Amino acid sequence: MTREERITQSETHIFKAVFPNTTNHYDTLFGGTAMHLMDEVAFIAATRYSRQRMVTVSSDRIDFKKPIPAGTIVELIGKVAYIGNTSLKVRVDIFVEQMYSNEREKAVSGEFTFVAIDEHKNPVKIEQ
Repeated sequence: MTREERITQSETHIFKAVFPNTTNHYDTLFGGTAMHLMDEVAFIAATRYSRQRMVTVSSDRIDFKKPIPAGTIVELIGKVAYIGNTSLKVRVDIFVEQMYSNEREKAVSGEFTFVAIDEHKNPVKIEQ
């Protein structure tokens, strides 16, 4: 399988409903919850690409462009954006959808860097 085919095959989509228990005092999705969900979808995409043990080592510039109100649906999309020797980056976008209309827009974007590790938690080469 080519690198491009693996990237396409590992793209990960998760849908969530935004309930009040995940919102802040403005009744919008709490930023920490958004980052938690983004790291989760990024981890899944990284693991699906590499099929190795992966750990998060950094998050790069997370841009909160639109608030995500309670009572909406979010789709998180994680896609491998860069592959190095022992690390890879996953770009994650969050789209917000209204529940009862076709309105949809990008609300949050960011990148997460992962490193492949062995059973002793030492970095290892990502098998190509």
